[in-house]
Amino acid sequence: MAWIYAKRTAPVFCKTVFFFLFLIVIFIFQSCKSEKKIYKSNCNDNISFKRVKFSQLIDSIKNYDQQYIEVSGTYEEGRDESALINDSLFVSHSNDHALWVNFSQDCPLYLTGTHTGLFEYNDGQFTQLNNKKIIIRGKVDVRHKGHLGSYKGTIDRVSFVKL
Repeated sequence: MAWIYAKRTAPVFCKTVFFFLFLIVIFIFQSCKSEKKIYKSNCNDNISFKRVKFSQLIDSIKNYDQQYIEVSGTYEEGRDESALINDSLFVSHSNDHALWVNFSQDCPLYLTGTHTGLFEYNDGQFTQLNNKKIIIRGKVDVRHKGHLGSYKGTIDRVSFVKL
């Protein structure tokens, strides 16, 4: 009788173990896939950055003028476009609710631990930034409003980008 019970439950047990092993493998691949890349410059060394939420920065940008901040958002690039927008789906993504991002040759960004620049051709392609959520550090400038003056302000002297 015990033999019949074992024969019936063995396939169920094997399927359960296989399912859990499959989940573990998927989890491992997902964790490897989400490796963060950090690009840094030494142009703003010894400066402390104020971490601020994107919506707070947009709502009271004049309070942050000429200050060094860290903010996260979605980066959009294109012809005449280098912008950081709010990554929330519930707010406006128009230019007057976005920030122009001014990457400068004065602050070259390199992948941590390498001499690979953010805008260098590497491994057969450029670093893909468009529509990526990033964390960025730089200096807020409300006088300069980006291409055609259509943005809320500019993040200048960018010295840190985390993808």
